[in-house]
Amino acid sequence: MSESATSGANAPEFSVSELSSALKRAIEDRFGYVRVRGEISGYRGPHSSGHVYFSLKDANARLDAVIWKGVFGRMRVKPEEGLEVVVTGKITTFPGKSAYQIIVESLEPAGVGALMALLEARRRKLAEEGLFDAARKQLLPYLPRVIGVVTSPTGAVIRDILHRLSDRFPVHVLVWPVRVQGETSAAEVAQAIRGFNALAPDGAIPRPDLLIVARGGGSLEDLWSFNEEIVVRAAAESEIPLIAAVGHETDWTLIDHAADVRAPTPTAAAELSVPVRSELMATIADLDGRRRRAILRLSERRRSELRALARALPSGEAILAMPRQRLDSALAALRSRSREGVDARSLAIALLSRRLARQSPRARVAGMRERQRGLAQRLARAGGALTTRPREALRQAASDFLREARRERRGREERLAAAARRLGALTRLEGRRAGERSRMLAQIEGRLRRAFAEAQQRRRTRLAAASQVLSAVSYRSVLARGFALVRAAAGAPLPRAAAIAPHQPLRIEFADGEIAATADGPAGEPVARRARGRARKDEQGSLF
Repeated sequence: MSESATSGANAPEFSVSELSSALKRAIEDRFGYVRVRGEISGYRGPHSSGHVYFSLKDANARLDAVIWKGVFGRMRVKPEEGLEVVVTGKITTFPGKSAYQIIVESLEPAGVGALMALLEARRRKLAEEGLFDAARKQLLPYLPRVIGVVTSPTGAVIRDILHRLSDRFPVHVLVWPVRVQGETSAAEVAQAIRGFNALAPDGAIPRPDLLIVARGGGSLEDLWSFNEEIVVRAAAESEIPLIAAVGHETDWTLIDHAADVRAPTPTAAAELSVPVRSELMATIADLDGRRRRAILRLSERRRSELRALARALPSGEAILAMPRQRLDSALAALRSRSREGVDARSLAIALLSRRLARQSPRARVAGMRERQRGLAQRLARAGGALTTRPREALRQAASDFLREARRERRGREERLAAAARRLGALTRLEGRRAGERSRMLAQIEGRLRRAFAEAQQRRRTRLAAASQVLSAVSYRSVLARGFALVRAAAGAPLPRAAAIAPHQPLRIEFADGEIAATADGPAGEPVARRARGRARKDEQGSLF
């Protein structure tokens, strides 16, 4: 025995599950949480379970990625096919496919360049539709009586606007609270703009003369809600003059292009809305806004630290992640195999039905009857042909004779007498021939009748034999010997006692009719009784 064979025999033996679990633990312990940069490939939207499956790829490699349903709902930036992103998550394995993957917990575009490219493409599309045309812009009212503000009710922006309006020129302000950052922010901002436009001019709630859509400064990702198409279209469709005050002076969003006027800051939007009244109050409002923004930044930093600490704790969703993924794969395989099985069984049943229809006694009897009718028709045609031809020949000969007689009737008496003698001789000859033909026709007709009777008798004999075989194999002959057939109320046969439930309605068929019954005993039987029942069944044979 070679050395390699001896070393292989001494190696420890693992089951597939044990080896997969060991590999899973090794990969998770080695890498843990990682940040991966790559291009999204194979993204088809959320699965029916709510989870998201796609791949990250670069020039040389490909990595499967999964986003669970709960994490996907909280994401601010959604995956898009071909988008270059940086994802943060945990490397793990999926034993069902012998593959490794990353469980994504956060996703962001790969740098500002990717977002800027997406933003530029969207800007060109909306500009081609004419949403940014200068002809669509409206003039701002000089002194509006009511101003509608679309912003967060808890941020520093609304306070800045209210303070600035109060300092410069107090007016009636209506605030439509929305989220200015997050997944639902864009839909809420668009709904607020359309809601202000839907107010009746003389209704219980006064319709604003001017709208301000405002948000504080932030990164490009923080301001992304105001670059969504739904927000830009709502701003372009607004019948009320609209001021966009999103971010700081250097921050530009697509709503700035669609609005009637763009303000560099929310405070500047308030200044553009009403005339100037006091510079001192403007400075105080600005200092108050800075304080509030500092508090918000401090709160956001504390929240970020808390989320970082929470990632180290195992969650229930992470524990159920792998069983959920296996369930999705098993469900897809079960549906495919169920459809294949049903199709195969339907095709087999159809083939058996056609074969049974061709071999049925009714089809055989119909074929025999059709052959009998064909023989009768052939016999009728043959008899007519045998009688018609001699008659036609006789008729033609008589016609020829009369024609010849007319031509020579003026001839000599000797020729007339000779013709008469010849006519008599021909008549006697035709009589003898007609008698011979009649005898031949009678003989042929008798032979055909005997052959038809013999063929019909053979088919009757075969039909009787087939009927006897059918009666012998029919379950009704078994019933005639004293047995009974037990059926369910719907008509399905019940061949075993274990298939009958307590108090189940039954139909028992005997040789002379059916009766209704109810099962009073338990559904199950002792092992000994079932064994005796199977033995008797093997001795007797199945009724089906």
